[in-house]
Amino acid sequence: MYQVKDNDVEKYTDLQSTNTSCEEINIQKNKGLNYENCSNCKINCSLQKNKEELAVKFTKRAIEDVKSGKKQKINAIWLEISGCFGEVISLLDAKDPDVLYLLKEFVNLNYFGSICGDSGEIAFERILQTLNTDYVFIICGAVPLKDNGLYTTIATYKGRKITAMEGVKTIAQNAKYIITVGTCASYGGPTAARPNLSEAVSVKEFLKRDDVILIPGCPANPVWTMGILGYLTSYGVPELDSDGRPKAYYGHTIHDNCSRRRFFDAGIFAKKFGDEECMFKLGCQGPMTYAYCPISRWNGTENWPIRDNTNCIGCAGPKFPDGNEPFVRYGGV
Repeated sequence: MYQVKDNDVEKYTDLQSTNTSCEEINIQKNKGLNYENCSNCKINCSLQKNKEELAVKFTKRAIEDVKSGKKQKINAIWLEISGCFGEVISLLDAKDPDVLYLLKEFVNLNYFGSICGDSGEIAFERILQTLNTDYVFIICGAVPLKDNGLYTTIATYKGRKITAMEGVKTIAQNAKYIITVGTCASYGGPTAARPNLSEAVSVKEFLKRDDVILIPGCPANPVWTMGILGYLTSYGVPELDSDGRPKAYYGHTIHDNCSRRRFFDAGIFAKKFGDEECMFKLGCQGPMTYAYCPISRWNGTENWPIRDNTNCIGCAGPKFPDGNEPFVRYGGV
């Protein structure tokens, strides 16, 4: 393993590991790394092309299929239960494609509480009407079980409170597909973190079903959500891993595609936040976290945690947050 000197970073020639952007290469050249014989830039350009394909291909194909009459727009219910609504904000901030594109072109989103024009019983009736059709059930947030679910109610209908427990069970019963968006819905996440006063559990655990498609992340990237909706429209269920996550977005660790991976392979580690080297020894959990963050990033920009000089805290993983603490570990995970 390459050893780092306190005030000197020696050259590490012809590193061939993984994926660094052209911009990052310029930074790393200043650290003394030699790229004359390196194919890594080509690898990263290929990854960026792959980003475009995975991020947009599924939605474009779905739109083409709907316009040509090969497929019909899919009906969908988006139910927000016990969480922070970060998934909603993430979706509304989506670009290329944005949420209006999603709504106009290939999804009939019959119910989505945060942006629904109706309210009260009229809004809840939208759910009831959709139950008689083919529909996708999208859920964000965990399911509280305590006191028969009264810790989270989604509506009051004909004088009776409808709990998240009842709503999820009812809507899931005849859904063609069930998608959990965000780590709370997928694994319990922060909602089910200690001391878990509401006794919240993941949707999959609550339903006791193995056919739930998981899109974890805190929040989940809208690219992943819209891409899977597009894939479902055109092709059906994508290839999933053993947890039920789409391999297209969760087939590799963050570490595999990290722009700072080259520093890791060279044994060059950041000593404090703000340093430009690998943050593994600051507690980065990229090597244990499967997610597409380094490729899709956020808001149509280069924005993602590592680029913003903070370590990955494993928010898309099944043990987040309790099992990942402390998030900063000087000396490494």
